[in-house]
Amino acid sequence: MTTPSPFNGRYARQIAVREIGPDGQRRLAAASVLIVGCGALGGAQAELLARMGIGRLRLVDRDVVEPSNLPRQLLYDERDAAEGTPKALAAANRLRAINSQLVLDPRPGNAAADTLEGLLEGMDLVLDGTDNAETRYLLNDACVKHGKPWVHGGVAGTVGIVLPVMPGSGPCLRCLFPTPPPAAEVRTGATDGVLNTVVVQVASQQVTFACKILLGQPVAGSLLHVDAWAQTSRLARLRLVPDCPCCQRRDFTFLESAPLFPDGTPDGPHLHQP
Repeated sequence: MTTPSPFNGRYARQIAVREIGPDGQRRLAAASVLIVGCGALGGAQAELLARMGIGRLRLVDRDVVEPSNLPRQLLYDERDAAEGTPKALAAANRLRAINSQLVLDPRPGNAAADTLEGLLEGMDLVLDGTDNAETRYLLNDACVKHGKPWVHGGVAGTVGIVLPVMPGSGPCLRCLFPTPPPAAEVRTGATDGVLNTVVVQVASQQVTFACKILLGQPVAGSLLHVDAWAQTSRLARLRLVPDCPCCQRRDFTFLESAPLFPDGTPDGPHLHQP
């Protein structure tokens, strides 16, 4: 399939954005992004990137579409839920209808300790659409180990956080949270619910950080906190922790030992309490 010129009319308004321009559009068209988790956050990320003209998406998710997903997972419809379609496949079907030039690589299944490093192959960047602490710590280990930038995101209730991680030039997830917090310190979709507008807000910020990274612009050391209901946002500046067990000591505990998180950290969309 011949890739259309990024200068065609489809992307004219995006190319007109001075932060992107013709060269930036070319770079987006050449980029490959791995999205781990195709639920609320991952689905919104995937649609935004598809519409922006990203070149290739690898989509990983272990679940099928259910009716309870529909209020916040924007790629799916009632037919997907009725048929129990795997999310990675349903997402790919929808994205093909949005952008036929997009190269899609759906992977139904787990992003686990024994598969994650292979999933990173050929990818320029990783977006976090996961719904559990274990996978996020695995992502951090794998991305730091292989020097892959990734953008963490989490939502619960009306609030969300976004953390871009640039291995080698800024803090990683374990600089902020060296170990998974106890269950009592974690806000989850089960405890707080999830407002769909905060999902879209967090996903859009993750994609914006991703675009900046792909275009070679600085993002390291930024932690964004948003509250959709209060209509507030704040950006905190972070520093790399000199003795971080992951990015400094290169102790990839979670990737290498695949712990079971015995402290009771729950599954589900969650936020660490700052």
